[in-house]
Amino acid sequence: MTQKKRTVDILLVEDNKGDVALAKAAFLEADFPANIHVVRNGEEAISYLHRHPPYEAVVHPDLILLDLNLPGKSGFDVLDAVKGNPELRRIPIVILTTSSAKEDIEKTYDMHANSFTTKPSGIERFIDFVQSLESFWVQNAHLPPKRHG
Repeated sequence: MTQKKRTVDILLVEDNKGDVALAKAAFLEADFPANIHVVRNGEEAISYLHRHPPYEAVVHPDLILLDLNLPGKSGFDVLDAVKGNPELRRIPIVILTTSSAKEDIEKTYDMHANSFTTKPSGIERFIDFVQSLESFWVQNAHLPPKRHG
């Protein structure tokens, strides 16, 4: 008897429509049961997480996939806002960006990111990334309990 997979709420903070489509396709192909909630910039991400209009009814994500290079508030700003807030800081943040700069990697870990990943190129590599994400964050790690209210 197969065990039902847990559905995970993921906030994808990504401004590139092609990367959003690639991520969604990879989650479907990888059979990762996730509700993917997309915001396109840092301001939207912070509003989403604080449940400011129009996000009053959203659930807090189990995991955040965060691009660093965003219009307006950057991924660093979002990371700072999340990890500096006692209500949000337990949400794991996986940096998912085109950068592989040593300075970016060091800075995000100094700011308490949980992981730094350079965006995979192509659907097959993105599927592999999603499968490893599921393997670690859903099957092996214990995600923090959801906050309600």
